[in-house]
Amino acid sequence: MNENIRILKPLFRGLPIVILVVICSVLFAKKYLNYVTPMYESTAKLRLADVHEGVPGANLFKDLDLFASANKISTEIEVLKSDNLINATLNELPFGTEIYRKGDMRSSELFHDSPFLIEGTFQTDKAYDKLYGLNIISKSEFVFMQPEAKTGITGTFGKPISVDGATFLITLNDEFIQSKKNVKIIDSYQFEFFSKEKLKTKINKNLDIVSIDKDVPVIRINLKNAVPEKAALFVNKLAEMYIQDYIQAKYRAANTTVDFLSKEIDNADDKLANSENNIQQYRDERNIINMSQETETNLRKISQLKIQQTNLKMNLDAIKDLNKYIASGKNNYLDLAANFEAFTDLLSTEMVKNMKKLQSDKKDLLLTYTPDHEKVKIVDKKIQDLTDYQIESIKNTEKNLQVKYNDLIYDIAEAEKVFIGLPEKEKMMNILNREFHMYEKNYNFLNEKRIEAEIARSAKIAFHKIISPGEVPKNPVSPIRAIIIVVAAFLGLLGSIVLIYLVHFAKAKVNDAFTIEKNSTIPIAFSTPFIKKNENVLHSFLKEAIQMELKEMIQKQSIIVVSSYDKSKDHLFHSTYLAKAFMAQGRKVLVVDPTGQLEGVFAAKDYINYADTRFLSYTKTVFQVEITAKLKDYDLCLIHNQSVKDDKLGLLFMSIASQNLLVLDSRKTAEKSIIKMELLKDEFQLPNVWFVLNKAGYNPSVFVEIKKIWHKYFSKTKS
Repeated sequence: MNENIRILKPLFRGLPIVILVVICSVLFAKKYLNYVTPMYESTAKLRLADVHEGVPGANLFKDLDLFASANKISTEIEVLKSDNLINATLNELPFGTEIYRKGDMRSSELFHDSPFLIEGTFQTDKAYDKLYGLNIISKSEFVFMQPEAKTGITGTFGKPISVDGATFLITLNDEFIQSKKNVKIIDSYQFEFFSKEKLKTKINKNLDIVSIDKDVPVIRINLKNAVPEKAALFVNKLAEMYIQDYIQAKYRAANTTVDFLSKEIDNADDKLANSENNIQQYRDERNIINMSQETETNLRKISQLKIQQTNLKMNLDAIKDLNKYIASGKNNYLDLAANFEAFTDLLSTEMVKNMKKLQSDKKDLLLTYTPDHEKVKIVDKKIQDLTDYQIESIKNTEKNLQVKYNDLIYDIAEAEKVFIGLPEKEKMMNILNREFHMYEKNYNFLNEKRIEAEIARSAKIAFHKIISPGEVPKNPVSPIRAIIIVVAAFLGLLGSIVLIYLVHFAKAKVNDAFTIEKNSTIPIAFSTPFIKKNENVLHSFLKEAIQMELKEMIQKQSIIVVSSYDKSKDHLFHSTYLAKAFMAQGRKVLVVDPTGQLEGVFAAKDYINYADTRFLSYTKTVFQVEITAKLKDYDLCLIHNQSVKDDKLGLLFMSIASQNLLVLDSRKTAEKSIIKMELLKDEFQLPNVWFVLNKAGYNPSVFVEIKKIWHKYFSKTKS
C-alpha cells in the first residue's frame, strides 16, 4: 500500500496541472467542434429478389435462364457501385453545383437555403472544379471573384456574366427570400460547379454499400455528407435507379426474347407443317389409316382363318378316313359300322335310318319269301340305291371340304401378304411421328415461353424492394460530440499524467526513504519532516537528537559532521538546529564552521570559524589536534561542513568525524548523489556515515512550487 502511495505522489502533486490540462483539452475540443464541418449519414436498405421464394420462383420465369439467374449479393453490390448507375443517379439529383456561405473559420453549404440561384454554361472543361467567390453588396448587385483573382467583376442579378471559359446567370431566389423573414442576403459566398469525374469521386469517397449478412439478400446503402438532405436524397435515388435499371433490363431482355421466340415459332410452324404433310403423303401412298388397328385386325382375321383351317382339316381328314373305310367294304355296306361323326347332316341320318328299316323289312320278307322274290329284290334295290347315294354323298362331301380347305390356304396366304414390308412401314411411321412430335413439342414450348415473356414485358415491376428508405438524419455521425469531448479529456488526462511522470523521472530527486534504501547501503539516521511553523522546529530537532542518542550515535566528546553533497546551504538548517537542540538538552556544544555561515548565530566562545582561505593549507592532523584540544571543555562537537561536491575541506572534516550526517533534501537533492556518496564513503573510508532525509513526506502542489519560483525571480527582478 505504501509503495502504491509512493508511486502516486507525483500524480497527487501534479493534480492541479492534470485538472487544468483536462479542462483546456475539453475547451479546445468544444472550440474545434464549433468549427469542424459535421457529417451526416443516411441509410437505405434494399432487399434483393430471391428466385426460390415468392413470384420470381414461380413457373413464370423458372425455365428461362434469362430470368432465373440467382442474385448473388456481391454481384449486386458491384452493380450498385458501378459508374453507370452512379452517373445515372447523379444526373437525377441537383448535386452538380454547391453554394457556400463563407465564414471566418469555415464555410457552410447552403443547398436549398441559398438566397440566390446560379446557372452556368461552360465552353471548356477547365472552368469546372473551381471555387468562385461572390460578394453580394445589395439586392441588385454583386461582385464576382474568380479563383486567385485580386479584383472582382461587378455584376447585376438576372444578367449573365462571362468569365474565362464559362458564362454564369445569377438570380435572386425570391421564393426562399419570401419564406424567410430575416434571411441575410448581403454576405460573402462561394460556389463550385463540379465535373462528372470530381462529383463521382466525391460521392464514392463517402459511399459505403455493404450486405447485412452474406446469407441474407439485403443490401445497406450508406452515404455521409455535410448536408443531411443530400445524404437521404442520394441513397434513396440510388436504390430507385437500381430498381429502374433492373426493370429496364428485364423489359429489354423480355422484348428481345419475344422477338426471338416469334421468329423461332414461325420456323417451328413451317417445320411442323412439313412434318404433317410428310405423314399425310406417306399414309396416302401406303394406304395407311391406322397401322396399329389395321395390323391388329389382320392378325385377328388370319387367326380366325387358321382356326377355321384347323377345324376344316380335322373334318377333311375324318371324311377321308370314312370314305376309305366305306370304299374298302362297299360290297358289304350294311355290315359296316361306319363312324359318321364327320358326316352328320340330317339327310344322311335319315338315309341310314331308312336303310336300317329296309334291312329289317328284308329280314322279315326272307322269313316268308326267297331272296329271289320280287319283293325281296325291290327291298335290295332300294337299299342299294340308298347305299350308292350315301357313298356318293360322302365323296362329294370330301371334295367340298377339300375345296374349302384349299380356299382357306389361299385366303391365309393372301391375308399374310399384308404384313410384307410392315417393319419398314412402322420404322418410317415412327421416324415421321418422332419428327412431328419433336417439332410439336418445340412449337408448344416456344409458344409457352412467348406468353411468359410477353407477360414479363407487360409487367413492369421489380422483385427488388426498398424495405427501409433513407431518412434525413438529425444528428451527425462525425464528429460525435460526446466522444470527441471524452477523448479530448482522456488524452489531456493521459498526456498530463505522462508529462508529470516524465518530469518526475527526469528530475530524479531523492523523494523518499525508499529511494535512499534502493540505491545505497548507508543507513538513515532520521527523517526531518517539512515544518511549516517556526515554533515547532526546535521541538522536532529535539526528537531527532533523542533518536541519535538512542542509536548510540552521541558519545562523550563525539565529533558530529553535518554535510551535504551539492551546497553547504542545503544542510545549514540541520547544522543550526541540531546544535541548538543539543544545547537545549544541557550539553556544551562546540560549533565548528568551515563555511562562515553560522557566524553570529552562536556565542563566540563556542564557535570556531575556519572559513578563511588560510585554513586551506591545514592538514587533517592540525585540524584534529586543534578541535580535540578545544573539545576537552565540551560534551560534543558539531561541524557545519562544506559541500562535498566542490569545497576543499568537505571530505577532510568527514574523515575526522565520529558520526557523519549527510543531509539529502527530498525536493532538491538528485538521486544520483546517493550513489556518489556511497562511492566516496568506500573510496575514502569515511567513518560512520548516515543519511538524513530532509522534508520527508513533503509533497507540495505544483502551484506552490510555481509560486515559489515566481516570487524568487520576481523578487530578483524587482530588486
